[in-house]
Amino acid sequence: MNNRKIRVLIADDHVLVREGIRALLEAQPDIEVVEDATNGEEAVSITEASHPDIVLMDITMPVMNGLEATREIRRHSSEVKILVLTMHEGDEYFFKILEAGASGYFVKGGSFTELISAVRAIWRGDVFIHPTMAKKLLNDYLQGVRSGQEKESYDGLTNREQEILRLVAEGNNNQEIAENLVLSPATVQTHRANIMSKLRLHDRTELVKYALRHRIIVLDT
Repeated sequence: MNNRKIRVLIADDHVLVREGIRALLEAQPDIEVVEDATNGEEAVSITEASHPDIVLMDITMPVMNGLEATREIRRHSSEVKILVLTMHEGDEYFFKILEAGASGYFVKGGSFTELISAVRAIWRGDVFIHPTMAKKLLNDYLQGVRSGQEKESYDGLTNREQEILRLVAEGNNNQEIAENLVLSPATVQTHRANIMSKLRLHDRTELVKYALRHRIIVLDT
């Protein structure tokens, strides 16, 4: 990484939340807040115009909610990382957010230190999962092990497939992976299909869960 500041957009419909987060982030020497958004539609528009590094995205907002806005931003600005801020700790929201392409999930009520750690983790290219959800993932994994449902088939992947698995789980699309590994997008897609088949996975959410359980991607808590 270079020494420039991490450029952050805050999207939340509560002015006190936005102002509080802005003040705390701007007190950090390596972070600057480029702009605020009061709803998901504004977040998408501002992201396209300002190109922040990270969007702090509230889930429950008017006009367009954070989940829809995350999908739109990832569709048009795939290099932007999204850290979802939410009061919800349920599995339904958690996995929908991962599937939408977010790089992190932060439960409101966490400490300011945890939020700063999450922002920096995502900036480094890691995936941040709030400790409460990390515990849910661990319990889910242990239950699968006890029931014999967990498939230990990672070793059956080739080195290239293992590399692509990690990049997909970190939120990279086929074009980004192709550029990173100097491959064609079509070759990357073929590898992805082979990975999903070998691991018996059906979508990116399952792939991310698998990568977290097997520590293929960093779980920064």
